[in-house]
Amino acid sequence: MKRIFTPWRHAYVTEGARAPGCVLCRAQEPGEAEKLVVHVGERNFVVMNLYPYNAGHVMVAPKRHVASLAEASPEELAEMMLLARRLEGVYQDLYKPDGLNVGMNLGRAAGAGVAGHIHFHLVPRWNGDTNFISVVGETRVIPEDPAAACARLRERFRA
Repeated sequence: MKRIFTPWRHAYVTEGARAPGCVLCRAQEPGEAEKLVVHVGERNFVVMNLYPYNAGHVMVAPKRHVASLAEASPEELAEMMLLARRLEGVYQDLYKPDGLNVGMNLGRAAGAGVAGHIHFHLVPRWNGDTNFISVVGETRVIPEDPAAACARLRERFRA
């Protein structure tokens, strides 16, 4: 049997899953933001997903801790979409994907891993990126470390 090592998941498994508070609120704290936050807007921020479905997988979230679209201000919602549009261009430039998944899960029953803080995911996709190991082995192989992806995306946002 082959093994695929994912050392970046160790901190989550041993500490992150049990850390108090909201992971998206913690991501904005001094010291944390420098690690995986790609971009900070006026009302929202873009952060790498530590457990990505594909290389470059990010989340866009309001800075405020809001649990529903109804709680978010029109300005927060508008900026979220503007960031999604900007990310679409950044992805085309950096990753050249064949498509993008953009999605939001509201509430735990809908699949939200962070149910108390709304956010949506942007996942670059390529034709054939679901292969035998994903389907048969129920294992996802991500060819890029989230920290490296963050540095690349951050550079494009600053340009």
